Amino acid sequence: MLRFIPKLIVPIIGLLLISTAMATIIDYRFTELRNDNYDFGFATAADRDRQLTCLARNIYFESASEPFEGKVGVAQVTLNRAASGEFPTDICAVVYQKNKLVEKTVCQFSWYCEHPSTLKIRSPRLYAESMEVAKKVLLENFRLDSLKDAMYYHADYVNPRWQKEKITKIGRHIFYKDRA
Repeated sequence: MLRFIPKLIVPIIGLLLISTAMATIIDYRFTELRNDNYDFGFATAADRDRQLTCLARNIYFESASEPFEGKVGVAQVTLNRAASGEFPTDICAVVYQKNKLVEKTVCQFSWYCEHPSTLKIRSPRLYAESMEVAKKVLLENFRLDSLKDAMYYHADYVNPRWQKEKITKIGRHIFYKDRA
């Protein structure tokens, strides 16, 4: 009977060490998640899916034919706005935000106001790509370091005469931050 005790102790000690290591890793990851800068307050899976869909639609309508980095840039500006305190904190509210200026309705993202007849997804492949970028940015916290302060962008074929600091150009979009 006594000769079986050493054979039992080694696996038990191994299980205890593995359990302790896993608990430490899990605790570390939860602490890391709690300290994350971006908290979009997902209450339910349905709310998360709604936010994800709004972000994917914005990426699609703003940058479907842009390179991966351009799509990430559009997503990142959207999330930067939601986290800024200057815009709504809800991603869908940021995407669909309208302002009334002297009898004219102006949207934050032009596709929403200016092209209502084109709000149909015409390329399932490009929409799927936009959804993948939305997942990477929103759920996996993927970011481009150069756009950490980006709050605005416009296509390179327009000139809104903004008094904002230019950050970079990606694809057909020029990204800006507010002047410091």
